[in-house]
Amino acid sequence: MKSIKFITLFLLTGFLSVAQQKISVEEIYTGVFRTKAMDELQSLKNTNQYTVLNSDRATKSQQIDLFDFATLQKVATLIDTKNIPALVDGIDSFTFSKDEKQILIANNTNPIFRHSFTADYYLYNIATKEITKLLDQVQEPTFSPDGTKIGYAKANNLFFLDLITKKTTQITADGKKNSIINGITDWVYEEEFAFVRAFDWSADSKKMAFIRFDESEVAEFSMNIFKKDLYPTVETFKYPKAGEKNATVSLFVYDITSSTSKAINLGNYSDFYIARMKWTNDANVLCAQVLNRHQDNLDLIFIDGTTGIAKVIMNEKDAAYVDVTDNLTFLKDNSYIWTSEKDGYNHIYLYDKTGKLKNQVTKGNWEVTSYYGFDEKAKTVYFQSTENGSTVRDVYKISLDGKNKVKLSQQVGTNAATFSPNFDYLINTYSSATTPPIYSLNNSKDGKQIKGIVDNTSLFEKVKKYNLPTKEFFELTTDKGNKLNAWIIKPKDFDASKKYPVFMYQYSGPGSQQVANHWLDTNDMWFMMLSQQGYITVCVDGRGTGFKGAEFKKITQKKLGKYEVEDQIDAAKVIGNYSYVDKTRIGIFGWSYGGFMASNCILKGADVFKMAIAVAPVTNWRFYDSIYTERYMQTPQENASGYDTNSPINFAENLKGNFLLIHGTADDNVHFQNSMQFIEALVQANKQFDWAIYPDKNHGIYGGKTRIQLFNKMTNFIKEKL
Repeated sequence: MKSIKFITLFLLTGFLSVAQQKISVEEIYTGVFRTKAMDELQSLKNTNQYTVLNSDRATKSQQIDLFDFATLQKVATLIDTKNIPALVDGIDSFTFSKDEKQILIANNTNPIFRHSFTADYYLYNIATKEITKLLDQVQEPTFSPDGTKIGYAKANNLFFLDLITKKTTQITADGKKNSIINGITDWVYEEEFAFVRAFDWSADSKKMAFIRFDESEVAEFSMNIFKKDLYPTVETFKYPKAGEKNATVSLFVYDITSSTSKAINLGNYSDFYIARMKWTNDANVLCAQVLNRHQDNLDLIFIDGTTGIAKVIMNEKDAAYVDVTDNLTFLKDNSYIWTSEKDGYNHIYLYDKTGKLKNQVTKGNWEVTSYYGFDEKAKTVYFQSTENGSTVRDVYKISLDGKNKVKLSQQVGTNAATFSPNFDYLINTYSSATTPPIYSLNNSKDGKQIKGIVDNTSLFEKVKKYNLPTKEFFELTTDKGNKLNAWIIKPKDFDASKKYPVFMYQYSGPGSQQVANHWLDTNDMWFMMLSQQGYITVCVDGRGTGFKGAEFKKITQKKLGKYEVEDQIDAAKVIGNYSYVDKTRIGIFGWSYGGFMASNCILKGADVFKMAIAVAPVTNWRFYDSIYTERYMQTPQENASGYDTNSPINFAENLKGNFLLIHGTADDNVHFQNSMQFIEALVQANKQFDWAIYPDKNHGIYGGKTRIQLFNKMTNFIKEKL
């Protein structure tokens, strides 16, 4: 009987292994596991409706469809590209005028850096269905509030087009590449303060404020662009590295009627950032968020649009750094909502129009992660938070006085919301590690679902054929007592009596998060593929990562790479002691900051890690940009040891294991220079290692079959070396 049972079990497991469909890198990076979504979902402001950009593969066309929030019924197709020859190449993005009677449509988009691009723009009149090409290859066109003008930037200068007279007015004339930029941010602002448009219309459409960047004294960085030409070309741009000179910024207010610009004296600042700028609800009051170079002192300044007089109405300081907020919301009386982590966690605050604190709206040992809006009528704030755990997200509402908090999301995982203009409804987006995204209509009274909108049932059924393991979340405690969020993916046929190799993945940058309960991304699908080949993947968010409070996040101040590397090494030691882990076969992988970490880990944890893969790594923070680096490290002149004691370049002689270094030559963010100097250090230390260079590829290393080749290369390296 025992032999019969064994044969039966053998046949059953053999059948299961045959039945389990294998994931391939080609499938992952050709969209086999792509999720359905509500593309370009926008809630309107004047009617209780929303729009979605839909696509029709049969006719190769796109439609901007209008839906009713209450019924989810399609009210109209506002525009269909199959009827408009000018839009044969499709719609890249679109914005409405304030009265929502006109749509500005972008196509033929050409990327510049991470967020910036130029595009052609068309104006579409919803009532008459007339479409007019307005602008060729410009940046950031923006309707004036009265809908009669469009401000935009081109060739580093600022303009506006009068839609009634068809007249174009040039606001600035001194714009020049690599010298002066008007109304558009420079490289480092775009990358680190995450905005491109540096101009804004006043509420009455009579003034335009803009930031001017004088980067003439900023050092230049150059990259060879190879393509298939006989001689490479050289791309040169301004890039302020840590401790080097930044662009000089200044603020101006342009008066539309008089065609004059007024320079604003913000105060006694010598080296500073204008991290945010926008008009308040008062048409004559402009506000700016000004940071000192160390970014540990933030002033919120109100500026009189007529006189130019500036006044600091609120100040925030921090021993490490102050995060810039995008949640500044002005109420009807110009009082305002603000988010800050000044009590140790990111929370919502209410201030009056003079900058006096009226109330802390949310409180607790958890973080507000998104601010969705304020219902003036009900005096209610809507937000997303980590109240139920740092790895999950829930949607809440709360009265402005901090009372009557109600949880609106129903399921455990990641919930996000888009609210109707009257805040009666929300479209909730939910996913978890086991459930692909689901979009549903919910009421805002108690959050209960009214009706499903979009789900990914077909993807879920497709994934089931692969018989994938589950991503398991847990808290890992190091021998030093640090409690860290983690997840683990084991092979589906996991046998606790066996010994498995472990592949660790991390990013680890300040305020980041990789251990989060949401649906699987392309990296996750790759880890699932590795699980089918007998590898365990583990991810640990060490100290310095986000959503566990300011103290946990800011411990790495002035010492980037110290505690984060310690935690990965300590976590690997804990994992190595699991009965089912082969502690001699632990590897680590990361990209960008994660590449910096992977490089350090195999050097400083040479007896713990057998292999490492570092993609586009920072290898010395002296090479990285001023805003990001100095926020956490101050300058190299002030903190030389902080820069040098955690630079992989300085520890090349420690390499013992197998190391694969990868970089793109056209990386405008983490320059190829980082890898070149690291390679030279490894060569001079007489260390053997592998490297892969991707010509003309930026920080993302993609395009054509690049990702497929890259991930197959990394897969083969893992199989050979781990």
